[in-house]
Amino acid sequence: MQHVPISRARYMQENRNMRFEQALEGWSQGRLTQAEAALLLGQCERSFRRHIERYEADGLDGLLDRRLSQISKRRASGTEVDQVVHLYKGGFAGWSVAHFHSKYKAEFAGARSYSWLKSVLQDASVVTIAKRQGKHRIKRERAPLAGMLLHQDASTHR
Repeated sequence: MQHVPISRARYMQENRNMRFEQALEGWSQGRLTQAEAALLLGQCERSFRRHIERYEADGLDGLLDRRLSQISKRRASGTEVDQVVHLYKGGFAGWSVAHFHSKYKAEFAGARSYSWLKSVLQDASVVTIAKRQGKHRIKRERAPLAGMLLHQDASTHR
């Protein structure tokens, strides 16, 4: 079985659910007041009460952050991605992504950004990912100048 990494949002969701169950258990057993339980969760009492109502109505599914399950309205469809890859392979293979993007915007009325286009072409293995370059500035030893501070710590330099 292959280990699939969990996304940060999914991890936070599960962590929030576990903490809510612990706070709810403490409140229902009388060890915590609603204010203390809400403070543990980092929310106000009113939000804690709303979470209790949602939990009693729908269980843990009622506490899910519904934004995580929605697909973005701006997400490109699979056909649009396929069209871009097919277009690049068809007549622009070997072009740099920057040149292809300018052609894509001008002649084909493409509305997507350069970085989106580049990542789509790289994911399709049509364009290679460039090797990272070295540092822009390389640190070097300071040049010795007359009048530089001489340390009186028994160092051996002149």
